[in-house]
Amino acid sequence: MPPLRPIALLVSASLMAGCAVGPDYQRPDSPLSDRYLGQPAVEQRPVAAPASLVTWWEGFGDPVLTDFVSKALEQNLDLAQASARVKQARAGLGAANAALLPSGNISGQAARSYQSIETPLGQVLNSTPGYDRDGSSYEVNLGAGWEVDVFGGLRRGRQAALSEYQASEAGAAATRLAIAAQTADIYITIRGLQARLDIANRQVKTQQGLLEKVRLLYGKGLAANYQVQQTEGALSQVQATVPVLQTGLDAAMNALDVMLGTPPGTHRTKLASAGSIPLAPQIKATGTPADLLRRRPDLIVAERRLAASNARIGVAIAEYYPKFSLSALLGSATAVSGGNLFTGGANQSAGVLGLRWRLFDFGRINAQIDQAKGQEAEALAVYRQSVLRATEDVENALSSLVNREAQAATLTGGEASLTQARQSSFIAYEKGTASLIDVLHADETMLQASDARAQARTESARAAVAAFKALGGGWQPPEAQPVATR
Repeated sequence: MPPLRPIALLVSASLMAGCAVGPDYQRPDSPLSDRYLGQPAVEQRPVAAPASLVTWWEGFGDPVLTDFVSKALEQNLDLAQASARVKQARAGLGAANAALLPSGNISGQAARSYQSIETPLGQVLNSTPGYDRDGSSYEVNLGAGWEVDVFGGLRRGRQAALSEYQASEAGAAATRLAIAAQTADIYITIRGLQARLDIANRQVKTQQGLLEKVRLLYGKGLAANYQVQQTEGALSQVQATVPVLQTGLDAAMNALDVMLGTPPGTHRTKLASAGSIPLAPQIKATGTPADLLRRRPDLIVAERRLAASNARIGVAIAEYYPKFSLSALLGSATAVSGGNLFTGGANQSAGVLGLRWRLFDFGRINAQIDQAKGQEAEALAVYRQSVLRATEDVENALSSLVNREAQAATLTGGEASLTQARQSSFIAYEKGTASLIDVLHADETMLQASDARAQARTESARAAVAAFKALGGGWQPPEAQPVATR
C-alpha cells in the first residue's frame, strides 16, 4: 500500500463523518410568563382604531406622521451605516465559505538573461565549447491547494461567520425599528409642544385682557395700584414660559430633520401650522412575552452573537489537532525556447501532503479556549439580560400608555370645570364680590391644567410608540433557518 493511502483514507472517513470538535449550539431556554401584566388594561382601552404591528405608525391616523416615518426609513444615515455593516458581515461569511474550498492559481514567467563571464559561474560556462552568454527561460504552472478540515475548525469558523451575518441583518432591522419609533416620537413631541405653546399664547392674551381691564378700573379709582402690579407680574410669568417652549420646539424640529437625513430647517415650513396631537391607536395584538424572542430584532442579535461565540469555542479546540493540507502543481518549463514549452519533455508536476501540528503550544491553545468560553459565558449573560429588559420595556410602556390616557381624560374634565370657574371668578371680581387674587389663581390653575392635559396626551401617544417598539413592531423576521452544527 502506498504510504499516502492510509492518510487519505483517514481524511476521507473524517470528512464523510462530518465531525466537528467543540460544543454544538443549543438555544438557551428563557422561562417567561404567558401574559404581560399590563395586557388586560391595554385590551380594555376605549379606542376604536387598531394598528397593525407591521406598519403601526399608520394607526395614528396622521398622514404627516406616516410621510415622515416613510422618509426616515428611506433616507436616515444610521440605516445606511447598518446596511454597510451587513455587507461587511456578508463578506466575512463569503471568506469563511471560501476557506472550506480548494484554492487554485496560475503562474507564468518568461525571462531573458545575459551571463557575465567574470563571475566563477560565468568563467566555468565560458570554458564550455559553444557556450552562448544569451539565455531564455519560460515557465507556466497551475497550482492548487486545499486545507482538509478533518476536525471541523474551519466549519466552526463558518458557523461563527454565518451567525455574525445573521446578527448584522437583525441589527439592521433593529436600527430600522428604532428609526421609525424615534421619528414618530419626535413628531409627537413637536405636536405636543405646539399645543402647549398655543395654550401659553392664549393664556398670554387672556392675561393681557385682564391687565387692560384692571388698568381701566384703576383709572376710575375702582382698583388699587398693587392690583395692577399683581396682574403685570402674572402676565410676565406666563410670557416667560413661551421662549422655553419655543426653544424645545426648535430643537425637536431640528432633530426631526436630522432623522430624515436633511439639514435642520428643511421641513420647518411643513410643520409651521400646528396640528393636533395624534391619538394613540389600539394595540391589536400584543402577543406573549415568548413572542419577543422571534419578534424583537435586538434579541435576535444577542442570540446570534451567542451562537457565534459558541462556534468559536470549536475553532479554538480545533487547534489541539493536526492540520492537513493537499497541494499540487502541474506545469511546463523550458530554457530553450517558447516553442518547446508545451512539449512532453518540458512537463513538470508535484503533489504534496502537508501537516501542521502545534504539539508544543498547548498552553497557548488552552488560554485561547478559556478565552472563547469566557466570551460565550458573557454572550449568554447579555442574551438573558436582554430578554428581561425587553419584557420590562413592554410592561413599562403598557403601564405608561394606560395611566397617561387616564390622566388625560381626568384633566380634560377638570380643564372644562376650571374654565367655567375662571369666568365666574372674573364676573364676581367685576361685581366686587371676589378679589383679583381669586381671578389670578383661577387663571394659573387653568393654565396648569391645560398644559398638563396637553402633556398627558403627548405622553400617552409617545407611550404607544414605545409599546410598539418594545413589542418589535415594524419588522417581521424571516423564517428561521437552521444553522448547521457539523
